[in-house]
Amino acid sequence: MAQYKVAWLTGASSGLGEAAARRLAADGTVVCISARSEDKLRAIAADFSNIHVYPADVTDADVLTEIAADIEKTHGPIDLALFCAGTWFPGSIEDMKIHNFHKTFDINVNGVANALAAVLPYMLERKSGHISWISSVAGYGGLPDSMSYGASKSALITMAEGLRPELAAKGIDVTVINPGFVKTELTAKNKFPMPFLMELDEAGDAMMKGLKTRKFEVTFPWQLVWILKFLNILPYPLYFWLVRKATMKS
Repeated sequence: MAQYKVAWLTGASSGLGEAAARRLAADGTVVCISARSEDKLRAIAADFSNIHVYPADVTDADVLTEIAADIEKTHGPIDLALFCAGTWFPGSIEDMKIHNFHKTFDINVNGVANALAAVLPYMLERKSGHISWISSVAGYGGLPDSMSYGASKSALITMAEGLRPELAAKGIDVTVINPGFVKTELTAKNKFPMPFLMELDEAGDAMMKGLKTRKFEVTFPWQLVWILKFLNILPYPLYFWLVRKATMKS
């Protein structure tokens, strides 16, 4: 029996979003998937009778509100909302593009807020549900060439931390997913070493295994997670020295 009856996923056309959609559908969940690429969504849905397509740009709050309402009316109460839409642009100080900074926050942070605002009223009324979104281990602390991406992911972690106790009192679980490097379309453009790089299937399995526990934080791979967690409890002078040694050429 599926743990979730109805799930809504954003950013589900590729990467971890697609991996989650396929695993949930195979488990028997009615899965509603959203992303900008309708063709990719329909290709995924073609493999399952219980996947339904709702194209959307997560920066459009009104469309997300309409989608949540339609899912609730057509398929039943959303008991899992999983927000996976995200983007990444290198943030070199020599080539800072402010529009990329704004776009990163519009998609990574505001996109989650838009989807959250669309689904939360239904869960609050029922006093049940599970809300989750993908952040990153990059949100643990600042890293070179990642000022916009890291800041956006840190914001997502902080959002989840703030919501967890409030929503727990209302019967709603919150889970933040903090992966390391996973082989996806986004990481394919990286030109730097990616320690402990995970295959998508392995990462998808780890994500779903953790999500089903309903614990607050789901992380993988453990090696990179604990290295970064340790770095971020160090005094700043030591932290900056180690980060510079590990990531910068000079």
